[in-house]
Amino acid sequence: MPDDHAPPEIAAEPPARGRGRPIGDRDARRTELLRAAVSVIAREGLAGASLRKVAQHAGCTTGAVTYYFDSREAMVAAVAENLFDQFDLTLGLGRRLDLRTGFRRWLDWAEAEDSDAWLAGFQLLAHARHEPALAAIYQRRYARYRQVLAEMLAQAQSEGTVRDDIPADLLADHLGAIGDGWMMMLPIEPERFTPSRIQALLDAMQTLVAPPAR
Repeated sequence: MPDDHAPPEIAAEPPARGRGRPIGDRDARRTELLRAAVSVIAREGLAGASLRKVAQHAGCTTGAVTYYFDSREAMVAAVAENLFDQFDLTLGLGRRLDLRTGFRRWLDWAEAEDSDAWLAGFQLLAHARHEPALAAIYQRRYARYRQVLAEMLAQAQSEGTVRDDIPADLLADHLGAIGDGWMMMLPIEPERFTPSRIQALLDAMQTLVAPPAR
């Protein structure tokens, strides 16, 4: 809000652009920097992901990076949150339960040619054990994932499309473990995940959660 007591010629001047402050779409630029950080973490590991290296990869100054992330820790936390946002979007989290489609999307994401997100995710997970702030993000986001999946499963149980002899929260834990295991091993053992075998795995998963035959 302009200062009513300032001289007119000063009040009319546009604010000066601060050092390192970027010009243009702030959200788009932040997304570009997050992509650069993911690439650096994937290629050089979390220990090698400095603000300077991320700036070099993004083709900007370190000051431009610190405009969006005031520390390396803040940047890493933003990367972790962004990866979970991608996971949620890929899985269609919160929509009507469709296990086959959700697992299919999960596998498609894991075998995508651009593996930076996959590699960066495991770098972050490996370090979360020793970094409480990072561990807190994983705990919070995974808890939310399990909660939403359990709610979807409970709804499907009430409709009779998912077995109800196992509590929904336990089913959510089991299905999450299955998805994580497949995602972790698919890029390493692609011969286990041929198209025909993926179909068989998805069929078996649906059989596991289907109501018992009456």
